[in-house]
Amino acid sequence: MSGTPTFALPGTFMGLSRSDAGAAISVAGIPLDIGTTNRSGARFGPAAIRQASRMLVDGAHPRHWVDPLALDIADIGNLPVALGDLEKSLAMIEESAAAIPHLVALGGDHGVTLALLRALAKRAGPLGLVHFDAHVDTWPTSFGQPWGHGSVFFHAIEEGLVDPKRMVQIGIRSPVQREVWDWTVGKGVTILDAETVQLEGPIAIAERILATVGKGPAYLSFDIDALDPAFAPGTGTPEIGGLATWQAQAIIRRLGVLDFRGMDVMEVAPAYDTAEITALAAATMAWEYLCLVGPRLKRP
Repeated sequence: MSGTPTFALPGTFMGLSRSDAGAAISVAGIPLDIGTTNRSGARFGPAAIRQASRMLVDGAHPRHWVDPLALDIADIGNLPVALGDLEKSLAMIEESAAAIPHLVALGGDHGVTLALLRALAKRAGPLGLVHFDAHVDTWPTSFGQPWGHGSVFFHAIEEGLVDPKRMVQIGIRSPVQREVWDWTVGKGVTILDAETVQLEGPIAIAERILATVGKGPAYLSFDIDALDPAFAPGTGTPEIGGLATWQAQAIIRRLGVLDFRGMDVMEVAPAYDTAEITALAAATMAWEYLCLVGPRLKRP
């Protein structure tokens, strides 16, 4: 350990001092949660994740031997949103994200992922998707709100932003209407529920993800409620029986051959957290991603 103590670092992601948009990788917060269907508070997620991320600056990744602080990376602050207007906020987020070559987004409710996929698909075409979550998020509407956080991947599939045959959902376990499940599977989505992950183990699950997503541009979306509430209580829609943090880490660490073009970690609601364990889990998933893809990304 050397340099500034972690508690004294700036409140950016990993204490980054760089904030310009010219980096190969940009970290940005998206403080929006008006699309939530249960407990609100994910608008405060970006600040909490940044705060907890300061624990991750004391050296390199112990498997990949990558130090994200040595990468071409900047924390560019928060993307703008429209107060109380969900559809306009999505348009604003999409416009901002379109100008960012490689974005790691800190949410925020999961609905904002739709805007990120819209921006990225315009550059890369339909994306493969690795989606960690307790919920399928393919409801046509979220209690009458078409742009709520439970409908993000319904729209992503319908708009052709993702290729459902290259889409894998990991950790699913919530109650769901049979017609929603059947629609999702019928589109070609691979669902690896939480029990399957736990019974088969991370190595087998990673192999199934690699086989499904294959070659071509891909995106990683991590809803923190994919983790069991024992590991992530600070979220709006917790579901028991979820993944342990080590299982999620072990899976992500084995996905390095995928052509990831961006990543988000969503649904951290710090008002319900305990000792920052949810925020630290979210920060660590972003850190794992940076260590996975960072070395091959160069200044645009």
